Amino acid sequence: MATENYDPCYPDQLAVHRYLPLWARMPAFAAKPAFLWADDDAATGAMSYTAITYSELNAAVDRMASGLLATLRRGDTVLVLASPGLRLVKLLFACQRAGLTAVPVIPPDPSRPGPAHAHLLRAVSQTRPSAAVADARYVTAVASSRLAAALSGLRWLSVDELDEREAGLPRAMAGHAGCGAGDAYLVQYTSGATGVPKPVVVTAGSAAHNVRAARRAYDLGPGSTIVSWLPQYHDCGLMFLLLTIVSGATCVLASPDAFLRRPRLWLELISEFKATCTPVPSFTLPLVLRRGGGRSASAHGLQRPVQLGSLRNLILINEPIYKACVDEFVAEFGRHGLRSESVSPSYGLAENCTFVSTAWRSTSGRVDRLPSFKKLLPSARLPSSRAHEASEIEIVVVDEKTGEPVRDGTEGEVWVSSPSNASGYLGHPSASHEAFCGRMPGRAGSRFVRTGDRGVVTGPERYLYVVGRSVDVVVTALNSRVHAHYIETAALERAPDRLRGGCIAAFTAPTTTSSKEQLCVVAELQKGSRSDDHTSLCDGIRRSVWEAGKVRVGRVLLVQSGAVPKTTSGKVRRGAAREKLVARRYPVVFEALYDDGDGEGSTRAVGDEDGEMEERCAASWMAGEGGVPGMATTLGASRRIRVQSFL
Repeated sequence: MATENYDPCYPDQLAVHRYLPLWARMPAFAAKPAFLWADDDAATGAMSYTAITYSELNAAVDRMASGLLATLRRGDTVLVLASPGLRLVKLLFACQRAGLTAVPVIPPDPSRPGPAHAHLLRAVSQTRPSAAVADARYVTAVASSRLAAALSGLRWLSVDELDEREAGLPRAMAGHAGCGAGDAYLVQYTSGATGVPKPVVVTAGSAAHNVRAARRAYDLGPGSTIVSWLPQYHDCGLMFLLLTIVSGATCVLASPDAFLRRPRLWLELISEFKATCTPVPSFTLPLVLRRGGGRSASAHGLQRPVQLGSLRNLILINEPIYKACVDEFVAEFGRHGLRSESVSPSYGLAENCTFVSTAWRSTSGRVDRLPSFKKLLPSARLPSSRAHEASEIEIVVVDEKTGEPVRDGTEGEVWVSSPSNASGYLGHPSASHEAFCGRMPGRAGSRFVRTGDRGVVTGPERYLYVVGRSVDVVVTALNSRVHAHYIETAALERAPDRLRGGCIAAFTAPTTTSSKEQLCVVAELQKGSRSDDHTSLCDGIRRSVWEAGKVRVGRVLLVQSGAVPKTTSGKVRRGAAREKLVARRYPVVFEALYDDGDGEGSTRAVGDEDGEMEERCAASWMAGEGGVPGMATTLGASRRIRVQSFL
């Protein structure tokens, strides 16, 4: 077996939970904090921290695994609904040690029906869990809510009781074998950015391979300190829990709510703990500049000072990643020690567990400033065609019609092949075969994940740029193809002081008078935005889009804040945005319709008289908006999800 890790006395482990007892037995790690939870008091701004050491975490995981197996059987599926925090961390590792398949889902408010409810019910229908684990208060709340009838078949377990089980269990109940490398340990849902979220089956062996590959790519080790506010239910947030344990590092966690309430908290935690690594969605940078920036906050003495010189990896996820936005952030916080070489644009995919690649390199040959292509930063640096050593995670840009690799400089679909590849979509064999069984001519036996992402490889360093999604491409008046995010960026640049960044959706939809498709732009207005001259704003958006990409906009809607559907990771859900427009469910503040002429055309304004709006900002961040009937599941006789039968 390989001994990639830090101590050659023991080999790599087949599943992540098996690293825990190894660290816990080592004197240098037993008392070392594995995770800290940062609690930011909303009223006073006071910070408090709760820590758990490697030894304490290992013991807690063993106790909770024993508690789970007192009720469940190895191979059962468990819905994980516990609140974010250290208990959730312990529960996720306990499920793996108990040999259970965990299905993490954000717990929806039982008293507020909406998209989050639909996603929960979809998860129950698709994964057929034997039990749900949640906070005791949440279990009580569900019992008296509208969800009670729909979830009546579930066995409910209190994470509080599992966590408070007494130590001193019989030896037979401890030291569980847990998930094997080929066992499904996790069902994680795709973001839903391009459709209904799909349940991805991840084996324990694939996850272990993926986090080891990420550890090497980011050069993490026992001396690393990670700061993360990513949702622990989200694939990237979950991966960094696993990555912490495989690396023997320390991870400081905070809730997404705390970050959104006070974005500068993220920088303060990096400074306080001298963090070396932090993963964030790319929308984080402009949000922090706008609401937690350096100059204004420091000048007025409103915030704690920050020092970011310890940071080696500022990991940016959620492609595309615009260079100008990153440059502005580095220029602002360079005075606080942030180095441009710490910027780590990365590419992730639920169908590959999470991690795929990063453009960052820890070698001395790394360039200080990354190149750009069409305003974007790269997400990978691919080996040259003359390289003799095969990549651990192979990335190829191909012609999606033939499967043949395209020449560097030509746009194509990104395909990924590695031991990290997930096993498929649960209960959906046709979609699994389409996505997970890409075949390249002349490569017998090799199987690739067809990502649906468009990419270009350029330059002597062979940097990969992920330029957009195939389903979001818009055909222009000159019969060229433009990715929707470029249209949205052009719209924002026309009025950044009035529109919400990251809250603009561009897509084609039928005109109001026929089935002919036209380009529509739906843009959220900032709260408090002035209400005069909306016509000029819409005309300016149309003109800016035309100047940027020769794309003619036929309809512009200005809508209330929180109206554009988004995923839990902050991606715009353009398909859902289109459906919402067709169903006339937007809270329209102003609408401009244009004819097909070459000039400005005629416009007419439509105000939203009745202001219908049932789904606001919080709901739009929940995956699964616009639920569909549950798909059939595939369960083995022992209730262990079968992960290979349909591939």
